[in-house]
Amino acid sequence: MTSPVWHPFTQHGLGEPIPLVTHSEGAALHTEDGRRIVDAISSWWVTTHGHRHPRIMAAIAEQAGKLDQIIFAGWTHEPAETLARGLIAMMPAALSRVFFSDSGSTSVEVALKMALGFWTNRGEPRHRILVMEHSYHGDTIGAMSVGARGVFNRAYAPLLFDVGTLPFPAAGREQATLDALEAACRAAPAALVVEPMILGAGGMLVYPAWVLAEMRAICARHGVLFIADEVMTGWGRTGTLLACEQADVVPDILCLSKGLTGGSIPLAVTMATEAIYEAHLSDDRARMFFHSSSYTANPIACAAANANLAIWREEPVLERIADLEGRQRQRLAALAGHAAVRNARQLGTITAIEIAADTGDYLSNLGPHLLAFFRDKNLLLRPLGNTVYVMPPYCIEDGDLDLIYAAIGEACDSANA
Repeated sequence: MTSPVWHPFTQHGLGEPIPLVTHSEGAALHTEDGRRIVDAISSWWVTTHGHRHPRIMAAIAEQAGKLDQIIFAGWTHEPAETLARGLIAMMPAALSRVFFSDSGSTSVEVALKMALGFWTNRGEPRHRILVMEHSYHGDTIGAMSVGARGVFNRAYAPLLFDVGTLPFPAAGREQATLDALEAACRAAPAALVVEPMILGAGGMLVYPAWVLAEMRAICARHGVLFIADEVMTGWGRTGTLLACEQADVVPDILCLSKGLTGGSIPLAVTMATEAIYEAHLSDDRARMFFHSSSYTANPIACAAANANLAIWREEPVLERIADLEGRQRQRLAALAGHAAVRNARQLGTITAIEIAADTGDYLSNLGPHLLAFFRDKNLLLRPLGNTVYVMPPYCIEDGDLDLIYAAIGEACDSANA
């Protein structure tokens, strides 16, 4: 019987197989036909410590026996209060307010609404948002509007609002980006939203910390709000808790999701400075922040996030990340000299290459062939066109890393031939 499920980012007309996963553990998924699949992309960048981490699973089970769900408008609960205090203690001190939502896309939507609300409530007509070329911030309308225009959102263009786009700060062309930002800021936009140091769905494009720092400084000089979308980069992916740390940058608004619960269950937060909170604080109900969803600050999800924060506080997570960084660096170096490899790069636990046999477009003909090749090798690798990237859980063992990089090498051999 054909499944009635409509899968995301899947062209069902191609008839590609969709494996049924029955259970997971550590860095592996297991399918109904008995295969063990190495999860080389952390199940779409969410799984940090490994699948079914015992501390997180125990927290979920314990909370499920107490309180499953409660409206968060005008009510609260202990897991959310504990999580908010824990995040404030862990994140930059200026980010003193925590707003809960459900996913990375919604955390960005919240950030955009906070920024516009800030200026509206101050009586200043600022609405323009600045973005970076090739960026991706999610698939809801606001998040698509501040992402790159193209195949992801072409059909929905009439719904998207206009933004100011800065060129990507490619090596040797960084100053052009900074000059463009300086010029755009003179027109008093509301905010700049960036993926710090690495653009994810845009092709794992890396830019240096000093550029991030200078972008923040330009925004500060012009009074433009700085929004850091750390949905992918947060929770250690780039080698530090936040990518912004590497540039000594503190944003006005910070978006977090994915690894917030260790990747176990959906949850997101948007953290903001006191000034942004106070712009909405009034005895006038019309100035409140108008945003929510039914499952805002779900208690079970908050309990999972509290367990994740405890792991970060009590276990040597950064040491594990540094170790994984080094182990990946060795394997990437061995691959970098291959004739078919272009632009081998690494930021923290993320590595990426381009396979030179194709043009690099997201809809590259090479992409589906690579996806099928890796699936047949019992690997979950999902190339972005001809860009192959690795972003595994921090618990991955050497044997599984060897399988991943050997398969990538084979794919390069085939492309070269």
